[in-house]
Amino acid sequence: MATDLQKALPKRSEVATELTWRLEDIFESPKEWEESRQKILSLGKELAGYEGKVAASASNLLSFYKQYEVLMTLLDSMYGYASMKGDQDTANSEGQELRSKAMATYNDVMEMLSFVEPEVLELSPETIENYYKEEPELKRYEVSIKEILRMQPHTLSKEMESLLASAGNMARSFETSYEMLSDADLKFPSVKDGKGEEVKLSNGRFVPSQMSADRVLRKNAFEALYGRYREFGNTWAAIYDGQVKQQMFFAKARKYASTFEAAVDGNNVDPAVCDNLIASVHKGLDKMHRYVRLRKKMLGVDELHMYDVYTPIVKDYEVSVSYEEAKALTLEALKPLGEDYLEIVRKAYAERWIDVLENEGKRGGAYSGGTYAEHPYMLLNYNGTLDDVFTLIHEMGHSMHTWYSNKNNSILDASYKIFVAEVASTTNEVLLLEYMLKNAKSLQEKAYLVNHYLESFKGTLFRQTMFEEFERKTNKMAEDGIPLTFETLSNTYMELNKQYFGEDMVSDDLIAYEWCRIPHFYYNFYVYQYATSFSAAVAIAHRILEGDAKVVEQYKKFLSSGCTQDPVSLLKIAGVDMSTGTPVDEALDVFEKAVEDMEKLAEEM
Repeated sequence: MATDLQKALPKRSEVATELTWRLEDIFESPKEWEESRQKILSLGKELAGYEGKVAASASNLLSFYKQYEVLMTLLDSMYGYASMKGDQDTANSEGQELRSKAMATYNDVMEMLSFVEPEVLELSPETIENYYKEEPELKRYEVSIKEILRMQPHTLSKEMESLLASAGNMARSFETSYEMLSDADLKFPSVKDGKGEEVKLSNGRFVPSQMSADRVLRKNAFEALYGRYREFGNTWAAIYDGQVKQQMFFAKARKYASTFEAAVDGNNVDPAVCDNLIASVHKGLDKMHRYVRLRKKMLGVDELHMYDVYTPIVKDYEVSVSYEEAKALTLEALKPLGEDYLEIVRKAYAERWIDVLENEGKRGGAYSGGTYAEHPYMLLNYNGTLDDVFTLIHEMGHSMHTWYSNKNNSILDASYKIFVAEVASTTNEVLLLEYMLKNAKSLQEKAYLVNHYLESFKGTLFRQTMFEEFERKTNKMAEDGIPLTFETLSNTYMELNKQYFGEDMVSDDLIAYEWCRIPHFYYNFYVYQYATSFSAAVAIAHRILEGDAKVVEQYKKFLSSGCTQDPVSLLKIAGVDMSTGTPVDEALDVFEKAVEDMEKLAEEM
């Protein structure tokens, strides 16, 4: 591990072509991209000519939506290309220029078309039904029209909608500022490992360093990274405060009682779903604390520190997985989903849908993105750890969800809500874990995998719920007039950390600054959906592994449904009811069983 971390990061130009994504599938060159951008602006202006008459007749509405569908497809390709071009090297000025132009173009178009929703809202239900009879083709856009009507209480006049649309660039500046500081400008010192050798530290290499068996390296990396974040504490706080304030601005403008209410309503999810999650997790914190005690015992330490959270608790067992081996593992694990599913996964590997390795300036973390007209893409920072294998299959789950959804819906109906976005990815992770457990060749390997399962619960169900609480608490503080300073934010985070990890964990002072490095806090209440999705995915994966072909078909129907129903209803297609606390409670029971299994394995080894 340390040897890999000592290597200097390659420049973008030094990464092997076959390990980079092929953005030429979207545009052959930035010149072609610019031509498309100009076409988008032209079509946007043309559609702006419908102002005052878009809903005047069924034929007008149909004509508008047909051209709007074309526009959104072009806009999606233009924005996706620019975003990925910027992410592959955040220090490259050309990529950042494309991203800036793309964002401005998107906002310009949205501002041009801000009149559409208010005008559609003027139609009575009877008129809309008559329109469908006059122009049957208009039914193709029924989901979009229904969504506009659902949001009627929070849709403003044409003038106000135009004003809010024009504020889009300003609103996104806080996320952009965070990304630039975190990914491009922030540099970390080298640290020493247990042998006294220098190890280069970066955001992408931090988690691998924390997974190392070398406790000296873990401690030094932990202190160096969070110490560096602390140096910019007031800046992080100012950026986050700006993010919360812009969320408050839009929530208030749209007549919501809070930023949280606005966020979940945008996804058509009842706030009670999140409330149920937090309540269930709080009831289950004793299970988390039991796991922390087990981790302390198995590591054999007098004190368990936050830099001991990621290292495997199975001694003398390390796993290094090449990218080729990872691809083979994922294909085996996903066999229960059928040959048609596997065929697309192979296509993703063969046709360079994936940007694999970390390079200088590359955005940290991982994601699945891409474009509707072409295919999904995935960004990784692959370092050969078992976690990286799970990240690969996780992002492949996102991409397969997107692929099925895009192939079965128009672009207006394909974009599934965030609430269900993590289900397919986590289902894939559980399938991989169960496959590897089934094929484990030793007690140590099995224990290592059970530990990974426990880590998945800790990192997804518990940790993301903790993040959600931080977001809700800090947004509520701002709404109540409490300043979001570096001190208040860090104190709030520390209190939650202590609550979730319990008395057997030493909550080191520096962990109070972890909130500074969480990009999801700029995604407007995204994180709780990791936890709800994880709970749903555990149930779905186990149903799939029971071997019932009907269950697999139901699951693929869910993947193919886009946003054609509300998220909770969509999950019912796959056999899970998130309107109750049952899936979370059952997932916590699975976690407790895994803790018991690990306790027994520890005695046998």
